[in-house]
This record gives sequence, structure tokens and C-alpha cells, in this order.
Amino acid sequence: MRVPIINAAALLLSSATSVLAQTFSDCNPLGKTCPPKPAYGTSGTFDFTQGQANDFADVGGPTYGSDGVEFTVAKQGDAPLIQSGWYIMFGHVEFVIKAAPGTGIVSSAVLQSDDLDEIDWEWLGGNNVLVQSNYFGKGITDSFNRGATHDNVGNHDNFHTYTIDWTSEQIVWQIDGKTVRVLTPDTAATNQYPQTPMMVKVGVWAGGDPNNPQGTIDWAGGKTDYNAGPYTMYLKSLKVTDYSTGTEYSYGDQSGSWQSIKSTGGKINGNIAAESISSVESAPAITSTVASIPIPWSGTHRQTSSFVTPSIWPWVPRATTATPGESRGQGPLPSGWTFSGSRQVQPPSAASVILSPIYICIIAFVAGFSFPLWH
Repeated sequence: MRVPIINAAALLLSSATSVLAQTFSDCNPLGKTCPPKPAYGTSGTFDFTQGQANDFADVGGPTYGSDGVEFTVAKQGDAPLIQSGWYIMFGHVEFVIKAAPGTGIVSSAVLQSDDLDEIDWEWLGGNNVLVQSNYFGKGITDSFNRGATHDNVGNHDNFHTYTIDWTSEQIVWQIDGKTVRVLTPDTAATNQYPQTPMMVKVGVWAGGDPNNPQGTIDWAGGKTDYNAGPYTMYLKSLKVTDYSTGTEYSYGDQSGSWQSIKSTGGKINGNIAAESISSVESAPAITSTVASIPIPWSGTHRQTSSFVTPSIWPWVPRATTATPGESRGQGPLPSGWTFSGSRQVQPPSAASVILSPIYICIIAFVAGFSFPLWH
């Protein structure tokens, strides 16, 4: 979940007036005026059995085959993912996924915004019968009871369709067309309902790496045995509908409310019927509400000036280094993707790509760090 060896309570209970310092976000709109980000603004399907899609950046060496994108953990430090070069402002996303097996292996499919709103699916490699859903707003993790688990028998053995349908009135998680969870602004934690433009990220990492903090290992289900691998997650396809239209999304102020989001050349909620927004689905009985999901990477969402980077793995960089533009043996970035002056990966027609506290793999990719990225 988040970053190790930090006293999360001290960070989270520090002054409410402390400045947000989302260390790995190059521009958090809650604290400054940020450049607009590219909007998807339409509907489409991405069939990864046909190979890489230019709309997505490969990070950490995912490969492609007849089952789509293959995200493999074969050795310590492996944490491949793909990340969209565009954002959706409310929308519908269908992931066709077969999760990776293996104790301590974590497969993830996530929507995340620049101000750290987040909607998640997560699978643990040691559990072939359940999947976790989760959400966060504005990077705040002052309560760890937002996760839930749902029946998902055979998630390592077969492909299933995992859906997130996200509007201003509700978030609906579905498995193979069956609703397993519904969240509304009223049922979300206070001021925590996700409501700002989000990118799509899918990938895998070893939460059970023996060098991880014990809390991370416990949450991931135990220590990862690399000798028993490799462990592979598959993403066969994605279907995406952006419920807004236009070419770019920007924040009109620093409130983080959906009403403040502006669309260039389009309209917020311009691609969804009004009745669909106002129609709220009844919440089903979920398999289990997780009373206290540990946040192994605690401290990275809402950081304060008191945050000190730990001088241990996974924060310590490898001895190897790379200059901007080098592929580090993992293949070049997709056409149009570039390295910024600060050595961050940015998509076509975008000033930058958010590097959130949880998904720090892009820094790992270009700077030579070796650590888990998914929460």
C-alpha cells in the first residue's frame, strides 16, 4: 500500500495546516496551478493480444503474447506495468484480467488522479478465491477501513471481467457483470469520494519480497519465493468510456471537486445520459468489509514537511544509472512518449505524467531505483 518505515500516525496526525507534499507527483493541483492533462474524451477498446497500444506506456518490461499483456515477477525488483497517456473524467472501464499466482505477489488495476483520488482492484497471489476493492480521496489514508473483499473463485486460473463504473453519484465495482460493491459520496469517508480526472494503471509487484517491511509482507500474504516463479499476471483487453468529452482536463481551482474540473473543447459529463448519472444502484451485500487493511506504504499519500526518505531498500537506488532516453534494456518508450527534464516519463501532448506516491515505478524506471510500486 504505501511507503515503509515511517510512523504513519505521526505523519497523519501532524498539523492539519501542513503543506501537502506528494513526493512523487510532479504537480498536485491541490497546491498549485498545474498544466492541463490529455483527455480520452471518447469510447474505445484496447486488444492487447494484438500487441502494445500507443495510448499506453510500458514500464518495467511487460511483454505481449496471445493472452495480452504479460506482467511477470521473475526476480527481486520486478514490477512491470502499463499506464495510459490520457485521463478520463468519470467513466466506465472493463479490465479482462487473469491475476498472478504466488504467495506475496500483488496484481493491481487502478484509476488514479493527479490529486491522488484513487479507485482500485487488487488480487493477492496466495488467494485464488477473493479480490479486494478499495478507494482513496486526495491521498488521505487516515483511516484504513475502506477496502472490501469479494468472492472471485479462480482469479489466478481464468480470465474475468472486472469493471469500474464511476460517476459523480456512485462508483460501482462489478465482476463478470455482477455488482459486488457500490460507493456513493454519502457512504464514502468524509471528503473522500474520488471525483477528479484519472489515468489507468495495471501491473504487478512482489509485496512479499523478504526485504519489505513486515506489514507489507503480512498484507501481501507472506514472503515471496522467487525460486518458485516466475509469476505472471495477464491483461487481455480494456474497454474504456470517458463520460466527459474534450481534449484536455484542467483544475479550475484547488478544491479538488468535480465541479471545478474544466474541459477544453468539450463538456464534463458530456458523454453520459443525465438519467444514468442520477440512477444510483443499490449496494449489494459484500463478502467482507475489511475493518483494518494495513497500509504497508503508509506516509506517502499525505506527507508533511517532516517526511524523511528512509535510507533502506526499497528507497535505496541500484548502483546502475541511466541517462534520459535510455531504455535500460526494457525496450523504448511508445511513440510520442518522452522523458522530461526532471527525468520523468510523460505521454504525448502532456506536460507530465503524475508519479503518485504509490506508483513510483516510473522513477524506478528512469532513475535506477528498485522497489515495489503498487499498493
